[in-house]
Amino acid sequence: MADVAQLAGVSAQTVSRVSNGFPGVVESTRQQVLAAMKELGYRPNSAARALKRGEFRTLGVILFNMSTTGNMRTLEAVALSAAQEGYATTLMPVTVPSQDEVRGAFTRLGELAVDGVVLLMEVHLLDAAMVSLPPNAQVVVVDSNAGDRYCVVDTDQAGGARAAVRHLLDLGHETVWHVAGPEGSFSAERRVDTWRSVLTEAGCEVPEPLRGDWSAESGYLAGRQIAADRSCTAVFVANDQMALGVLRALHDGGRRVPEDVSVVGFDDIPEAASFIPPLTTVHQDFPEVGRRCVEGVLRQIRNDTAEKGTTLVPTRLVTRASTAPRAGR
Repeated sequence: MADVAQLAGVSAQTVSRVSNGFPGVVESTRQQVLAAMKELGYRPNSAARALKRGEFRTLGVILFNMSTTGNMRTLEAVALSAAQEGYATTLMPVTVPSQDEVRGAFTRLGELAVDGVVLLMEVHLLDAAMVSLPPNAQVVVVDSNAGDRYCVVDTDQAGGARAAVRHLLDLGHETVWHVAGPEGSFSAERRVDTWRSVLTEAGCEVPEPLRGDWSAESGYLAGRQIAADRSCTAVFVANDQMALGVLRALHDGGRRVPEDVSVVGFDDIPEAASFIPPLTTVHQDFPEVGRRCVEGVLRQIRNDTAEKGTTLVPTRLVTRASTAPRAGR
C-alpha cells in the first residue's frame, strides 16, 4: 500500500479508501490510485481487512438436497440477494441430515470465515430433537417448523395448497386426489395436511394420497394409477415436475386434461406455461424468499443477536388450461 501511495503521490489512507470503495475520493485521484495499483500488481488483501474489521462479507449456505427445484431456486435467490448486499456466498452441501453432519458443516464454514448462515432444511431428521445449531449463531432456516428456536423463512405452503384444492372444488369436482411429495419433507407434509383438511371441512371423501419423490418419473407412476380409476376427475400434485409425469400418464391412459381430469401443480416453474395443456399451479416467490433470508441473517449480524420466529412469503394460484368444471356440471 505504501508503494502504491508513493507512485500515485497520495497518502496511504487515500489508497485504503480507494481499495475499499469508500466515497469521498476525487475521481481523478481515484483513477490515479487505480492506475498505480495496476502498474504494481497490487491487490487488496480481503482476508487481512476481514480480520481487522471482524467481518468477512460472506454468507454460508448449508444445503441438504441439491436435486429439488425449490432448493435450487432458493439457493440462486439467496446468492443474488447476498451479492446485491455486497456479500459472497459459500455453499456447503450436506449429504446426510444428521446432527454430526450439521455440526461438521458449521465447523467447516467457521474455518472458511463466514458472517452468517442460511440453512436449507428440506428433509426431516429421524429425530428432530437431534438438530441443534450452534448457540448464538447468526442463522436463518428455510422451510422448517423450527420458528420457536430460530429465524425461519418459508413459503406459505398451507395457503397455496388450500387455494389449489378450493379451486378444484369450486369447479364442481366432488373430491380431489393428491400426489404428495416424499415422507419426511416439511413442504410435502404441509401440502398433504392442508389438502386433507380442506376436503374434510368441505365434507368430501378423502382418497388415499399417492406418494412421489418430486420427480416427473414418480409423477408418471402415480398418474398411471389415477388414469386407471375413472372416478377421479381432479388431482392436486405437490410439485410441477410430478404434475408433468401425471399429465403424460393421463394422456397415455386415454384421459383428457382438463375435459376428464383437472390437474393443479405447485411451484410455477418457468416451463409450467409450456406444458400440454399449460398447467394451473401455485406460484412460489423464490426471489422474495431469498431476499428475506438474506435480510434476516444480515439483521442478526448487524444487531449481533439471534432471532426467533417464522416469516411466510405469500403464494398465489395461477390459473391456466389444465383445470375446468367437472364434466356434466
